[in-house]
Order: sequence, then structure tokens, then C-alpha cells
Amino acid sequence: MMQSKKDNQKNAFSRRSFLKGSVVLGAAGTLGITSGAGILSSCSDKKIKYVPLKEEGTFYVPDLPDQAGSGKTLRAGVVGCGGRGSGAAHNWMNAADDVTIVALGDVFQEKVDKLAKGLKKDFGIEIPAENRFVGFDAYQKVIDSGIDVLIDCCPPVFRPEHFKYAVEKGKHAFLEKPICIDPAGYRTIVAAARQAQAKNLKVVTGTQRHHDRSYVESHKKIMQGYIGEIVSGTVYWNQSMLWYRERQKGWTDMEWMIRDWVNWKWLSGDHIVEQHSHNIDVFTWFSGLKPVKAVGFGSRQRRITGDQFDNFSVDFTMENGVHLHSMCRQINGCENYVGEFIQGTKGSWSSEGGKHIIRDLAGNVVWEYDHEAQDATFKQNNPYVLEHVNLVNSIRKNMAIEQASETAVSNMAAIMGRESAYTGKAVTWDEMVASPLDYILKDLTLGNVDMKNFVVPVPGQ
Repeated sequence: MMQSKKDNQKNAFSRRSFLKGSVVLGAAGTLGITSGAGILSSCSDKKIKYVPLKEEGTFYVPDLPDQAGSGKTLRAGVVGCGGRGSGAAHNWMNAADDVTIVALGDVFQEKVDKLAKGLKKDFGIEIPAENRFVGFDAYQKVIDSGIDVLIDCCPPVFRPEHFKYAVEKGKHAFLEKPICIDPAGYRTIVAAARQAQAKNLKVVTGTQRHHDRSYVESHKKIMQGYIGEIVSGTVYWNQSMLWYRERQKGWTDMEWMIRDWVNWKWLSGDHIVEQHSHNIDVFTWFSGLKPVKAVGFGSRQRRITGDQFDNFSVDFTMENGVHLHSMCRQINGCENYVGEFIQGTKGSWSSEGGKHIIRDLAGNVVWEYDHEAQDATFKQNNPYVLEHVNLVNSIRKNMAIEQASETAVSNMAAIMGRESAYTGKAVTWDEMVASPLDYILKDLTLGNVDMKNFVVPVPGQ
């Protein structure tokens, strides 16, 4: 919602307080230049003078060529060979020359074999039987098989331990988001990220908006001061019901839950974490702020399987007093919208319909991302591929990049919102990062479990 000029003046924050709450994007603080950046903007008034929120060179900008530069052959291993893992494997292969995949791991044999078949068909890669690993410990075998890079796309509850082991073994990593779904996982990720930095390992996460040219340019414009100081935001992921798997004859309790993982809170973190964290991440990225408190609500209306909610609404108080409203829903027949809106003291930015527009306080468009120029300049505009381009380039050019620390902040924000909605209570950053809450099951076998433990949360209880 557009605020009045009077309201914006009343609620404006000093630039000093904003900078105090900001962080340099990318834990290692490496700088880059976006190829073709100068032609990807369309401004209505070139004479406007803007006061930067951050000076150029103090925030991370990825270099995003169509393909990574040449260099030594990089051997990747994929853990989690379902739809996202198969997609990431293909994205990796399309990101550069002289990259390959040498090992696969999953809990289910047929998923490993299906991806192996696809890699042979599409890229001529033969994954030998001895490098096809199955079971809950498959990640260790993949990492120990002689890979350079771990591509981790398993259900997210397992991601922290996989990342920890990869760092211990000195492997670079691509971590699909979310990278943690509970406080225990958050702490594991943060500790492993510090070790990755110390070992000069490269880490890219699946927050693909960070490698989407339109978002990168939007971020640059906001840092240049196009909307003034950020005073509020709203982020959305409202869509129809997501996929689910009905239980089949012969499936154990654990097998069913893992095959239907996106509907079980212990595996996915609920959809506010598993999916909506993308949008929350845009605000934490653009603002450089983390939340200090969350007050939310949600419910389960029409979800068919699993034990999680299908809608959330959360009010986040950020560390400088700015408020972020977050909403997400997965229910058929409702209003759908996926995007972000950020209000500043001088204007607003939104990703409405993928257009990426900045307006002044009167509603006039002062900047819009030029998608036609992008398509004329670049051949590769798929951010799922470009995140691997960035990873390969960072490895080959020895450019520091460690995105796990940054992604952990937006993931923890989503965790805060979920726990507030589940309990009906206000949740603070400090109490949540110190919480013993740990969603992972202690007995990881493909047998039956006590399903009475998997219940839908009831706020206030």
C-alpha cells in the first residue's frame, strides 16, 4: 500500500540508523560487476539526484555471464535425486564447460537410477553402480567419493548435517533452500559457514533471486537511493495447493512421509520456510536487516496429507523498528500472487508480475527493469543456471563467496514466523536462535514410526 508523503516523513529513519542495521551482502564481501548492467534500466527522469543507502563497492553484486569461464574440470555429486535434485544437476551441467557429475545419492534407489539415466541421455555421463549410493548415509558416501562440489537437494531437514560434513571434508557446496528449518539446524549452518570461510570454500545457496538479473538490478537501484530509506515491506507467496503423495500399499510410515516430504513439517519446515522464505529473503537482502520479533497466525483448512498449515500471516519487527508483513497460502480457488513490495521515504519498489518497478511517492514510474534489453544482451537468463555459473566462476577464479550465512537469516525469520503462528505467541530472534527445538527424528530408518507424534499445531496450546 502506498503511504502518504506526510506518513513517510513521520516514519522516516535516519540514514545513520539504517546503515548501522545493514550488513554487507555475502559474508566474504567479494565485489563483482553485473555484465551488461548499464543497459538493463529504463528511467523516466535521468536528472534526479539520489542519496545512496550504500556506496557502490560496499555490497556484493554477482558477475553473471551466460556461462562460467574455462578452468579445471569440476566433479560434482548430487544428494537428493528427486525433481529439484535432477533440475539442479542439469543446471550445473549447463552452467559451464568441463564440469561433470560423478556420484549420486538418495534414500530411494529408483530416484538415483532415474537421474543416472537422465544424465546419460542428456549429457553422455555414465554414473557407475559403485557411485550410486542409497540410504540415509548416502550423503557421506557421495562426499567421500572424490567430488569437488556437493549439490545438496534433499528434504531440507537434512541439509545442515550434509553441509557440515561437506565442509569438514573440504568440499565446495550448492545448498538448495531452505538450508535450515529449526534452531538446531540454524546453529549448525552458521558454524559450518564460518568453517567454510576459514577454508576458502565456495558456498552458493538456492535463493535464485540473488542470481536473477532483474532482482540484482533492483537491489542496485535501491542501494543507489531510488526509494530513499526503507520504512516497510510486504512479501507474498499465495498459490493453489502444492503437490502431495497419497500413501501407497506397501509403503512404511517413513517411506510415505519422505515421498510426501513437502507436506510434513519435520521434513519441509512447513511452506512458510520451504517456499515463502524466498520472498522474506528478498526483504532481508535489500534492507540488510534481520527480524527481532515475529507475531503471526495461520491455520490448516484444506491440506490433504501431512501435518502442517496451509496459510500464514506474520508481522515482523526488524532490528531498526521497520515492519515487514509476510503472507503465504497454498489453497485452491483463492487469490494468487507471488512477489514483494518495499516502501521507502522517497518511493516504492515492487516485483509486480515480474516487472520490477520503482515509483515515486506520487505513483509515477521512475525506473523499470528492461527485460527486452536483457533478452537482447544475454542468452542465458535462467537464474537456476546462473547460480551455478556464479559458483563455478567463484571456484575457478578463487573469488570468495559464502551465501549460507546470509540465507540462514531469512530462513530463521521464516522459522520465527512459523513458530509464532503454531503457538499463537510472540517469538523473538534471541530466544529462537537459542532454542533447543530440533525437528529431525532420532531414529532414521525406513520403517514404521509412531504417527501419533505428527499432529497439526493448535495455536494457544
